[in-house]
Amino acid sequence: MTPLVKKTLFWTPRVLCILFALFLMMFSLDVLAGNPNLKDAVIGLIMHNIPVFALLIVLWFAWRWEWVGAVIFPAVGVFYIVWGWGRIHISAFFLISGPLFVVGLLFLLNWIYRNKIRIET
Repeated sequence: MTPLVKKTLFWTPRVLCILFALFLMMFSLDVLAGNPNLKDAVIGLIMHNIPVFALLIVLWFAWRWEWVGAVIFPAVGVFYIVWGWGRIHISAFFLISGPLFVVGLLFLLNWIYRNKIRIET
């Protein structure tokens, strides 16, 4: 593997997970729509971002132990599909579960090729 491929394979799932967390955070901004007071806005933002916080905690563990990301991210994607089946439009499955499956697959590749791509710090 070339050094560029190693760095790309190492950083891609991590950056995609952070971007996905930011994408999910956008949906929490609807709590600001009704001109709530500061206390209600803060509580609403915290409550709406609990899944994002959980995602970032999983990323924190997956950063060091890639197998965690390879297992947890696809499992969360499957959970979302099972939970939302029949209640939400199929496009939501692609927008939410799709990136989770991609990140999980990339962490799986990180885990398989761990010794070849590990970046020395």
